[in-house]
Amino acid sequence: MRTTKFGAVALMLVCATPAFAEAPAKDKEKEVWISIGTDALESARASFKGQEPEFAEVAREKDGVAVLRVRESQLEKLSKVMHDRLNRCAGFISHETEEQALAAVERSIAVQPLAISYTIDNGTAVNSLMSAVAETNIRGTISTLSTSWTSRRYNLQSGIDAATWLKNRWTTLAGGRSDITVANFVHPTTTSPQPSVIVTIRGTSLPNEVVVLGAHLDSINGSGSSYAAPGADDDASGVAALTEVLRVAVAKGYKPARTVKLMAYAAEEIGLRGSGAIAANYKSTGVNVVGVLQLDMINYRGSSYDIVMVSDYTNAAQNTFIRNLITRYLPGVTATSTTCGYGCSDHASWHNRGFPASIPFEALMGQDNPTIHTTSDTLAQTAGTATNSVKFVKLAAAYMAELAKGTTSVALQAEDAEASR
Repeated sequence: MRTTKFGAVALMLVCATPAFAEAPAKDKEKEVWISIGTDALESARASFKGQEPEFAEVAREKDGVAVLRVRESQLEKLSKVMHDRLNRCAGFISHETEEQALAAVERSIAVQPLAISYTIDNGTAVNSLMSAVAETNIRGTISTLSTSWTSRRYNLQSGIDAATWLKNRWTTLAGGRSDITVANFVHPTTTSPQPSVIVTIRGTSLPNEVVVLGAHLDSINGSGSSYAAPGADDDASGVAALTEVLRVAVAKGYKPARTVKLMAYAAEEIGLRGSGAIAANYKSTGVNVVGVLQLDMINYRGSSYDIVMVSDYTNAAQNTFIRNLITRYLPGVTATSTTCGYGCSDHASWHNRGFPASIPFEALMGQDNPTIHTTSDTLAQTAGTATNSVKFVKLAAAYMAELAKGTTSVALQAEDAEASR
């Protein structure tokens, strides 16, 4: 590990905290480093006040982000606090090492130069994909994910089993196409026993340029790991959206020019661990990610607006592109913007490494689904339907077809018919 003056300060501060220095050996447990928005520190400290241990002291703070070391058992309660008081999910980022945490504070986000232009001219393919989107399929996936396992928690066998089911489901939907592969992204067991799951649709002419659509697979109950966490809206709805995008892409013979990757991330709820590992890997290996769309909570309509774009920790140019997609392909659908704060979903993992990322959300912050992270986050909260998700799935299909371009078999047939006239 590279030693820095900040690392030395961090170690000194943490060791000076009585909660760690005076704890008997039997109470020792794994400690992890996190980065968190400084605007959340007061709420976090208040929630742990008078408890043993209390919230740790800040080791480093810069530009609205703080680094500190906490016990891993505190992450669950911290996640609940972030949601209940600040409407964030997770609202902090977990790091494997002190060095990585400090780098998150010191990192100056260098946005990659845009390698593409945000044109909207692939209507035949977009409309073909959108026309095949079916609410019943989205609902079925949400139902399976939220009822087949008591919890999809990242470190329970049920969370691992849910990932296995999803990988098998996506493999079946791929239909044996040679240009589509499905694989697990395996994390160290100390990070997440649950793997992330990735579908890759290889691009026909620009395979080294990558478009990512993501959602998180895990679920959590803020009251503790022994409680049920159905996670229907948070975030079975997002995973169901990706599943339907894959289904319609195969059904319509869609072949993108750029490579498309659909990602179901592990361990989002305890600090964006799955997406963080993947984004870090792609950054270090030079994968050219030209756009990222995050779908996290899309099935509950809590505001008068249909789609709410998160404006902070996202890419402004891509946000405008998505707003234009809504205007072009979803007439009558209303949109506005909101802010979400530091580390509020997996898009932050990509944004923090310079990749253009966006997240269309179900409601204004504070008006989103009030039952998430509880036993009541079920389809019953949306009258047993996935109706609200449909417009998000159509938007995701439009995003894919316009950013990755390419054609569907229907589009090819239309072009052939036009050419033969």
